[in-house]
Amino acid sequence: MAGVINAHNARRIGTAAAYGGGGVSLLSASFYGLLRLQARMARRTITSVPLNGPPNPDGVYGLYRGEPLSLVVLGDSSAAGFGAPTAEETPGALVAGGLAEIAERPVNLTTVAMVGARSADLAEQVDKALVVSPDAALIMVGGNDVTHKVPPAEAVRLLIDAVRRLRAAGCEVVVGTCPDLGTIRPIQPPLRWLARRWSRQLAAAQTVAVVEAGGRTVSLGSILGPEFAASPMELFSEDKFHPSSAGYAHAAAAALPSVVAALGLWSEDDDTLEPFAGDSILPVSVAAATAANQAGSEVAATTVGGNRRGPRGTWARLRNRGRAASPDALHAAENTATGPTAEQRLGS
Repeated sequence: MAGVINAHNARRIGTAAAYGGGGVSLLSASFYGLLRLQARMARRTITSVPLNGPPNPDGVYGLYRGEPLSLVVLGDSSAAGFGAPTAEETPGALVAGGLAEIAERPVNLTTVAMVGARSADLAEQVDKALVVSPDAALIMVGGNDVTHKVPPAEAVRLLIDAVRRLRAAGCEVVVGTCPDLGTIRPIQPPLRWLARRWSRQLAAAQTVAVVEAGGRTVSLGSILGPEFAASPMELFSEDKFHPSSAGYAHAAAAALPSVVAALGLWSEDDDTLEPFAGDSILPVSVAAATAANQAGSEVAATTVGGNRRGPRGTWARLRNRGRAASPDALHAAENTATGPTAEQRLGS
């Protein structure tokens, strides 16, 4: 079935990344000419509607007193909020505002994400992020690796390095995995089908690697895919490639609960604070493959009988929030992220 990813492929790419293998080639020679033509046509459609650069959302969010939490956002244009009309509508601002409300503490947001960034750019971004001693990091990356034909194992290896450096500095890490590029309207079949498979394949491999490196993931691709496909005019910006402000609000709603949980601000077992559709304890490769194909899924490391690893690798908790959590998270994000105004800054 097109777009469906299995645990074997996720584990294979993750293993290649960890041990320096080349991974899986993205392009089939028999399709190469047709795909290049389709890619050029899609690129012309996308670039024919220029968007303004991402607004700068950095600042202190929340009217609370106390020591601010430090949140950094790394990654590509989706992390930077490219196409969002105002700073308050970027995913970083929405997550920071929601986090401040839940933590009842101010949140200092620092964005180092860059338009056009690939996983290879994360090393420089981590350098900048570590300057502010972050408590939590949100990384959204992968789409440009797919469109630029970066071997999945190489992209995943670079992501592993970034997660490990942040974790070594005491920073909690949440990765929004590669988005589902099959939802992008200017991309036509068969390129659309392959783009969906490639992006989900990378998302699953990212999940295996991130969880084993001490972070957690949320499958933005699978939670946004059905929503974007159903409402493309609402959730895409004018270039039909980058999300609109409504699209970014959905991404923030997906990421916010994972950031909150990573910081220990609510119990992993407290479903009164965090509604969800169901939990499973699985080997990480199985959880990763499921998350890549299932809407609203978070994957984080866990233990079984006190053991972190089982016969099939690291144990992981697959939490499928689905639509149950999205309205609550979206409400918190939309109603608390009012931007870093003068009144919100400490000492103002």
